[in-house]
This record gives sequence, C-alpha cells and structure tokens, in this order.
Amino acid sequence: MALEVQWYDCLCLAIVASAVIGSIWVIISREGGEHREDRTRYESLLLVAPPDGEGGVGTVPGIGHVGKAQLWMSCWRGLHPAWLLGLRLVAMVTMIGALSWDMLTYDASILVYYTEWTFTLVIVYFAIATLISAHGCWIYSKQQITESEEDNGFLKSDFEQNRHATLTFRKTKNMDVIRLQSHHEREVTEKRAGFWGYTLQIVYQTSASASVLTDVVFWGLLVPFLSSEHFSLNLIMGCMHSLNVIFLLLDTALNDLPFPAFRMAYFVLWSCTYVIFQWILHACGFSWWPYPFLELATPWAPLWYFCMALIHIPCYALYWLIVKAKNTFLPKVFPDAFVRSS
Repeated sequence: MALEVQWYDCLCLAIVASAVIGSIWVIISREGGEHREDRTRYESLLLVAPPDGEGGVGTVPGIGHVGKAQLWMSCWRGLHPAWLLGLRLVAMVTMIGALSWDMLTYDASILVYYTEWTFTLVIVYFAIATLISAHGCWIYSKQQITESEEDNGFLKSDFEQNRHATLTFRKTKNMDVIRLQSHHEREVTEKRAGFWGYTLQIVYQTSASASVLTDVVFWGLLVPFLSSEHFSLNLIMGCMHSLNVIFLLLDTALNDLPFPAFRMAYFVLWSCTYVIFQWILHACGFSWWPYPFLELATPWAPLWYFCMALIHIPCYALYWLIVKAKNTFLPKVFPDAFVRSS
C-alpha cells in the first residue's frame, strides 16, 4: 500500500523539523561552551573541562554550570545527603513498581504512549541520581573522617608543642600545605560534574517539564472532557499521571540542581523524538494513533501540531518558575538553613 502524503502532512513535517533544528542550534550554542567578554569557555555536556594548566576552559561558571557536589548535596544546610539518597531510591523503586503494574494491567503496547515514555524517563533520572547520591554519601563520609583525623592531629600537636616545637612547626606547615591542596582539589572537583553529572541534569529538566505536560493534558483535558465510553479513570492511571510530578517536586525541594531556561531544547527534542517514532510506526503499517491530535489524516493536523509545540513553553516555564520561587523566597524565609542553587 503506497504512502499518501498531503499538503498538511508537509506542514506538520515542517513544524517538527523546525523544532528539531532550533533545539539542536540552542544546544550547540549553549552547551558547546558559553562565551563571555574574556572569551573563556565553560564546561558542559558537549565540552568537558581539561586538567588545570592545559587551558581552554575558564574557572568562572556559566549559566548552565553544574557543580559536582550539587548532584548529591541538599539545598538545606546541615541536611545529610543520605536523605536525598533515600528519597531518590524510594522514588525509583515505587515508580518501577507502578510501571510494571501498568504493563501487567494492559500489555507492553502501553509503551507507545507519551505518558509511559516520560514515566520511564523519570525512572532513569532517579536511577542515575540514586547512584550519584550513593557515591556522594561515600565522599561525604570520607570528608567527615578526614576532618576528624585533622582535628585529632591538631590536638596532639598542641599537647606536644612545648616538647617538640620544631617538629610541631614542620607538621603544622605540612598539614597546611595538605589542607590547601585538598581545598584546591575539592574546589576543582566541585567545578566538574562530568558526563554523567550533566546527563543527570539534562534528564532532570527534560523529565520534569515532560511530566508537567503529560499531567496537565491528562487532568486538564482528558479527564474532564473525554467521554466515559472511550475513557474511564482508574487507580493505575491516576498513579501514572501523579507519581512522576510528586516525586520530582519532592526531589526539587531537597536538591541543589539549577534549572536554566535554555535546556528547554532537550524537552522539545524529547517530544519531537516521540512524534517521529509515531510517524515511523505508521509508515510501517501501524494504523492506530495513541493521541487523536497526532493524526495526520486531517487538514487540521498542522494546527494541532502547532498548538502542541506552543504548549511546551508554559509547561517548561511552570517548572522553571517553581525552581525560581524556591531559590527566591526560601532564602528569605530560611536565611540560615537554605543554600541557594547556583
């Protein structure tokens, strides 16, 4: 059977292609290294900082900068990183259980829905975040042990000061050098999130905005307006359209991750990838559309596609505003307890 292409199909293709090209341009221009007046470039997913002394990457962080410690430290001063680890682990296990329940209730074909795609992406985020948080807790415990040993060393040096003045001076001098080196190494390490660190950041922002999109469409459009003959709300559907945002908001309340606006490009690419996947399925003979607004066999298709493209802006902006409000108002309410994300 020949594949028929109408003029409105070409318009839909143009809308998606424009979104893809625009997103790739933003990613390359911003993630490929940010430029300032001093012409320094900053580390990102596409540009990894070289070792000190080799040049190429400045020491001043850019807008999209993610520090290594930000991946596992909390924005609340004094809160042990194990709390964030526990939340991420519970979220991952719970969401894996919900997705398995969803697939057992229906079947594997449920994975053609954007909701399941996004839900899986949130699971990927919490899986990576759990591993990074576990590693961060290990680093945190080592730092605590090191600081304790240094304190004991200073007490011992004070006790023996009168008897070993010269030796104590040398020990103190050596420890100062070691502490200076450790501070420098820790400072350098905190400035480099690495590949997996920036992957975590990108998946976090993409899954958060995509979850807003799925839940807003579901609770704002499908539940109130779709007829009961074709749609009936049940517990698993409610979980699939609520757990993602609930756990992400809890994680946002504790984490120290930034939420720069330009990474909306990844959110757009994620949705475009889903649309292209649906097109490929239908080109291979799949006749059913999981969402009626994706159907191409109507002159109204370009309008639907254009509206769905525009809705990405408020969905991303909503979560961006949540993070912005967190970093704006919480430091004023809790000035001694809250650490603002960079």
